[in-house]
Amino acid sequence: MARWLPRSADLTRFCQKLNRVKTLEDDMMETSFNRCLSTIDLTLLGIGGMVGSGLYVLTGTVAKEIAGPAVIISFIIAGFASLLAALCYAEFGARVPKTGSAYMFTYVSVGEIWAFLIGWNVLLEYMIGGAAVARAWSGYLDSIFNHKIKNFTETHVGTWQVPFLARYPDFLAAAVLLVATAFISFGAKVSSWLNHVFSAISMGVILFILIMGFVLAQPKNWGAQEGGFAPYGLSGIMAGTATCFYAFVGFDVIAASSEEARNPQRAVPRAIAFSLGLATGAYILVSVVLTLMVPWHTLDPDSALADAFYRRGYAWAGFLVAAGSICAMNTVLLSNLFSLPRIVYAMAEDGLFFRVFSQVHPRTQVPVVGIVVFGLLMALLALVFDLEALVQFLSIGTLLAYTFVAASIIVLRFQQQKVDAPVPVAGGRPSPEPCEGPSAGELKEYESFSDKLQLVDRDKSKEHREPGQLKAAFEPYLEFLSDFHPGEVVTVAVVTLMVSAICLCSILVFGNTHLHLPTWSYSLLLILFSLGFLLSLLLIWAHEQQRSTQTFQIPLVPLSPALSIVLNIYLMLKLSYMTWLRFAIWLLLGLLVYFGYGIWHSKENLREPRPQRVSARYVVFPSGSLEERVQAVQPSSQPTTGLPDTNTEDCKR
Repeated sequence: MARWLPRSADLTRFCQKLNRVKTLEDDMMETSFNRCLSTIDLTLLGIGGMVGSGLYVLTGTVAKEIAGPAVIISFIIAGFASLLAALCYAEFGARVPKTGSAYMFTYVSVGEIWAFLIGWNVLLEYMIGGAAVARAWSGYLDSIFNHKIKNFTETHVGTWQVPFLARYPDFLAAAVLLVATAFISFGAKVSSWLNHVFSAISMGVILFILIMGFVLAQPKNWGAQEGGFAPYGLSGIMAGTATCFYAFVGFDVIAASSEEARNPQRAVPRAIAFSLGLATGAYILVSVVLTLMVPWHTLDPDSALADAFYRRGYAWAGFLVAAGSICAMNTVLLSNLFSLPRIVYAMAEDGLFFRVFSQVHPRTQVPVVGIVVFGLLMALLALVFDLEALVQFLSIGTLLAYTFVAASIIVLRFQQQKVDAPVPVAGGRPSPEPCEGPSAGELKEYESFSDKLQLVDRDKSKEHREPGQLKAAFEPYLEFLSDFHPGEVVTVAVVTLMVSAICLCSILVFGNTHLHLPTWSYSLLLILFSLGFLLSLLLIWAHEQQRSTQTFQIPLVPLSPALSIVLNIYLMLKLSYMTWLRFAIWLLLGLLVYFGYGIWHSKENLREPRPQRVSARYVVFPSGSLEERVQAVQPSSQPTTGLPDTNTEDCKR
């Protein structure tokens, strides 16, 4: 029975396969895509991904049902929370200018299986998000024409009452997705130009809303007679923050487009900062004018802005608001259709997904197979499925991606940086060794055993140490940590930090409601898990970081990513159990794809060396002597040839 159990060495190799990281090319600017996007192009892509239908619908909903006029504070807090995640994306996008966004960032720092699961979840997130926006676009346009499109479809096509299916097929939503897919397949420049047009119209409408809104503003609508500025108190503001946070999830399209940026080291961080700042400003200012134009408790959640202008006697302004809303939804559609095929391309290029999706059209230089296939799948979802029950699923995939990217920043910052080997010159003498300082934007790897020996023998008296090593000031107190390889303690501390954050947020969310903990145990657990979180943070901080590079770096590491991790986990735990159930089912499907295809076709799997194995066979003769026969065992991929008998070593004892 024991011979059927896996050996410890086999389990170790299997775990190493799951956690292997991606090997980056020496020239990360080399690509099969067309590097044609400027900072302005990326900024408008980010604005288009964030300022969508949420500006016209979400502001009114949160103001009336959750926070009142204090929705302004909710957007400020949500914007700051999103900034923590956005800065992590900005650093990675500048240092690793490859398409794939959160999937790629996790692959180069955490491990393969985690990267695949992040990519797998982001894939579904974009499909459901694009289909949901298409249905919202269709419904908004239909409402302008008094629902004539819906009535015609129900009369001539029919309706059905089937779980998870829509009441009637939405041909208009499917059609707009197919048209958008056609435009996206023409290339990045065409997509960017189309996004410019819709973004310009949308921003013009927003500017009109702000000017007219401040002209029509009535400060009394924030007065005590209307309920005050924060009628739902602090709890309403924080609940509104959790909802408003999802208005800023579109900035990752910039990171996904970094492989098509002309100068990603500068363009990606700037575009993320500009787009997030403009989007946050737009949400805050629109919330101000909306709650000043009419009393917050009289808002129409479905069409708050158009209804506010109508009630103030400017019915014609409703048509401008409707035009701006449709253009804003178009930019979100383009953002989803632009990002999704590129993430699928990155997974297929690495061998973790089907290779057909890694094909790039030679003329348009876009992954046309992925664009067409997933555009059709998105159109099918919008045509027949009821997406309202699945929309909340979008949140968990986004928050999980944010969490892993923040953790990846900490791991990456405390890793060794790659130093290129000396190149021999013409005279045969090797060139001088490069300085020990980090080369800009590159990762340092120690792969051979001799490299690790050099790390052990490194002079500990140096004032500056390599990234991942214990700081000299802490060595007298934490001397036992000096024996570990650089970065190992940090990796363990990051895992401990995430576990502590999960436990801490679980107590905060479920302690008083589902677990019904007594006050003393609730407080004790909060203190214990908070201490675990803080001690992990201090342990990470006690190690050397990478020195400043020429690319953007997020400040206050590890504090900033750690705060992002806590916030994301807290928001994930606030989601419904049905969302977690659907998430678990989707993860199981992803694991089947990974273990059935990805793990075997991964490029990193093909790069792994296949060393010869040596077996020793001992034969005991009746006389008591012992003969040792040493035979080389070749890998299965090579012809198996044993050593000749003349090389057999006989030992008589």
